[in-house]
Amino acid sequence: MKHHREFEIPWFGLKDGMHEYRFQVTDKLIEELGYEHPDFEHLDTSVVLKLDKHNGFLQLHFDVDGNVDVPCDRCGDTFRMRLWDEFDLIVKFTGESEEKEEDEEEEADIVFVPRSETILDVSEWVYEFIMLSMPMQHIHPDKEDGTPGCNPEALKLLDKMSGTEDVKKRLWTGLDKFKDLDAPEEKN
Repeated sequence: MKHHREFEIPWFGLKDGMHEYRFQVTDKLIEELGYEHPDFEHLDTSVVLKLDKHNGFLQLHFDVDGNVDVPCDRCGDTFRMRLWDEFDLIVKFTGESEEKEEDEEEEADIVFVPRSETILDVSEWVYEFIMLSMPMQHIHPDKEDGTPGCNPEALKLLDKMSGTEDVKKRLWTGLDKFKDLDAPEEKN
């Protein structure tokens, strides 16, 4: 993984209080950082980091906002999807060594950093939060008239391939005879 100085924050010299950083992230920058992105193209995202420095810890608030081209899961055509999300992270400073102390518990939104590290590299978090801001399903948004935004030809083909009710009924026809096999037999 390559380092970009724009993602390095020298926290040691900062005064206590609020500080703001802005990052423009593209798919080219993601590649330069050494991360993979096989699922999308033309990423254009801005990430605003609000860093609130306290004595002994940092509160980080990431705002992700942007657009990306992704293939639709339903029809396969590429469309422009908006990304937006917010993430909070707390960075706590530990002793001088990089080894974690035994009483420190790992939590999802708390990161432990040794005090000897005077620069905080946020590139990994920026990448992770951009990836997390993408919805699991990539489906064209509906048009203004309420119809699906997907390719109409692909939707017709999907309807044709999904089968009719007659096919579904024939699928279960032979299974009726196994319905009551678990019921105890009546004794005469």
